Amino acid sequence: MAEYINPDYVAEPEKMNVKKGLEGVVMDTSSVSKVNAETNSLVYRGYPVQDLAENCSFEEVAYLMYNSELPNKAQLAEFSAKEKSLRDISKDNLNVIKALPKKCHPMDSIRTGVSFLGCEDERIWDATPATNLDKAIRLLAKIPTMVAADYRFKKGLDFIAPNPNLSIAENFFHMCFGKVPDAKVVKAFDVSLVLYAEHSFNASTFTARVVTSTQSDIYSATVAGIGALKGPLHGGANEMVMHMMIEIADAEKAEQWMLDALANKRKVMGFGHRVYKSGDSRVPTMKKYAQVMADVTGEQKWMKMYSSLEKVMVDKKKIYPNLDFPAGPAYYMMGFEIDFFTPIFVMARTTGWSAHIMEQTANNRIIRPLSEYIGAPQRSVKPISER
Repeated sequence: MAEYINPDYVAEPEKMNVKKGLEGVVMDTSSVSKVNAETNSLVYRGYPVQDLAENCSFEEVAYLMYNSELPNKAQLAEFSAKEKSLRDISKDNLNVIKALPKKCHPMDSIRTGVSFLGCEDERIWDATPATNLDKAIRLLAKIPTMVAADYRFKKGLDFIAPNPNLSIAENFFHMCFGKVPDAKVVKAFDVSLVLYAEHSFNASTFTARVVTSTQSDIYSATVAGIGALKGPLHGGANEMVMHMMIEIADAEKAEQWMLDALANKRKVMGFGHRVYKSGDSRVPTMKKYAQVMADVTGEQKWMKMYSSLEKVMVDKKKIYPNLDFPAGPAYYMMGFEIDFFTPIFVMARTTGWSAHIMEQTANNRIIRPLSEYIGAPQRSVKPISER
């Protein structure tokens, strides 16, 4: 059925300035992160993300997200010990994940797993700072276990329990593949988690804050964030990038493929950003580690393809890659199935979501924007006999 739009509607911009997609709208204040469009930079709690990626582990950055400061050695040891102690998930949760249709997207699996985790927590309505912090660490610890369990189950393999002696990055490889790869691979993965951890009021974070603003619980807000992140215009873009590269197949054909795509006005994933206009500040670091993966695996064709596609897009359109563009091939070279790229994103972004959920809770006002109505004018209801 076609949407009715009032033909007599006349916009009154002096009364209502509609911002489609909330573009340019400042909705609230935040101390979690800042995306600076003028300098194409991103900071977490004041620290440049590229410096954090090179010098800090993902565990340190998670602590920073939750506590506003980087940890000292003692604080990190205590935080890591708690995270490691919480990695196990219940047999019931495992069975729920295992029972899901094998063809369902892994984002649906992790969404269901987190929802079940919330059902198991008797403190569901306790949103005090200490309890929410504990729940945030639980999500950080248990989401990788759920993702890895789903990875194994979809392949018809047995579940591998988490190893409390490994870092978050090492443990995830262990749970997926039964072994920890070369330290260079682990570092590349850890860097990707840091880069994906937080990005201001993006679609999924804003979604999580909207849900939190109703005084719902942290699990519901996280589930909502997962639902938003699933979309190919948000988190799912890293999957689309790799599908595109596999379609191209030959690095020598990449330039012409991009020229044809632009000529045909085809949507090319992994380029452009609502905020950054001349380059995503996270890209150089992730591109560096994607190249590390190419050097480790010998799969140089993906980076050759990367360079050709990037050059054409920048030369022709002045549109630059975003983080998803190097992350896609990096994850592929690590051995992960393409449809698990976005759940890996969830593993990282749960830190940013939790930080925003706690920030919203601390100074809450329900988020309730307005819309400008353009439908039929008010009218009378006629009896069915007269319609």
